[in-house]
Formats: sequence, structure tokens, C-alpha cells
Amino acid sequence: MYLSRVPISLTRLSAMAFVSSPYKVHAAVEQAFAPDAKREDEHGRILWRLDEAPGNQDEVWLYVVSPERPDFTHICEQVGGPVSWATKDYSPVLSQVEKGQLWQFRLKANPVRKVLVDKGRRERAGVIGSIQGHVTEAQQRAWLLDRVEAQGFRIAQTEEGYDRLIISHRRREKFKRHGDVVTLVTAQYDGILEVTDADAFRHVLGFGMGRSRGFGCGLMTIAPVREQSDVG
Repeated sequence: MYLSRVPISLTRLSAMAFVSSPYKVHAAVEQAFAPDAKREDEHGRILWRLDEAPGNQDEVWLYVVSPERPDFTHICEQVGGPVSWATKDYSPVLSQVEKGQLWQFRLKANPVRKVLVDKGRRERAGVIGSIQGHVTEAQQRAWLLDRVEAQGFRIAQTEEGYDRLIISHRRREKFKRHGDVVTLVTAQYDGILEVTDADAFRHVLGFGMGRSRGFGCGLMTIAPVREQSDVG
């Protein structure tokens, strides 16, 4: 597995148009790999996420996790910036994950729930499922906390018993896909976690979490915990 970071300057209109459409970014990320390249293997799949660059409001970073090494030349040319990116072998990070470890993490997710919609008595199926986004901060927090145990981690707590978790960039994103308008409810989760099941947690890092993974959601990245963390 590989982890890549592509800096994108927002000083050009072409770059602004690019990052505003998850569909365009998805297509460009796919083009970073040869047609016969592996999109998924036993360790993970292609995932991506856009982050604001720390301390620079005119730049975003495109993160990509992938089974094979990518070539982002076409993206750099498309956004009008210099041909520059960094790709590292992600395997050493995945292999050192162990139960009990603390990690600082970031996750952009599409927190949704499935609701039942009554289609009327004439239909034998009667009730079908519909997907709705969680829009309040409380709902989005509960969405994550309800899933962490199955994903091999828990949210660490402060000495006072508060979750070391911050939810930000809560948005309703709209973009066109094949002529239709797609709407995604997204949120960014930052915090400190404790690994409770190393294998399950490695699966999350490689395969993502939640829905809309092809459109910039689901990728969790981790880093060593700083001594003075601003999370919790």
C-alpha cells in the first residue's frame, strides 16, 4: 500500500473548479493508475481525501491511499501547478499497528442512516430503504461512536471523561454526475483513538469507513500523538 500527498494551489480557477467537484477528483485519481493496475487487493483499495493545508488557506492537499504507486502528473497539469507530489510506502505504518496504541487520526466521512419508506399497500414489498444524511453534530458524533468498536478502535478520553474528538467542516456537498445532481452530507473527524483490535483497525486504514468512498469520504489517516495535542 502507498500513501500519497499532492499539494494543490487554489490561486487558479482551474484548481478551484477541480476541487469543488468530487466527481472530477474521483476521475482524476482513477487516471493516476494504469488501466490494468490493481484498484483493490487484500490490504486495501484506492481512497482519497482533500484536506486544507495547515496555515495556508490558498492550498489544499490531496491524500490518496492505493495498492499501487500512482502518477499524478496529469492532476498537476490540470490544476495549473508544478508537477510535485510525495508518495511513501504505507506498509511500515500498517505493520506496526498494535492493540493498545494511541494514534492521532483524521477521517472525512459521509455519515448516513437507512430509513424505511412506506411505498403504499399496493406494492407487495411494502417498505423499502432510503439513505438519509445525518445533519446535526450530535447525529454525526453518534454515527462514529456507534461504529468504532466494530472497526477495531475506541475514542480516547480526557482525564475528565470527555471524548478526545472534534467534528468540523460539516457540509452539504453538491456536484454533477452524468447530468444528475448528487448531494453528500460530510463531516471531518479529528481526535485521538486507542486501537482495540489491530487487524480490524488495519482493515479500516486500507479499505476506509462508511459510504461514498469513491467521492472523497472514508479515508482515515493516522499520526503519532503529539505531546500537546489540540484534540481534547
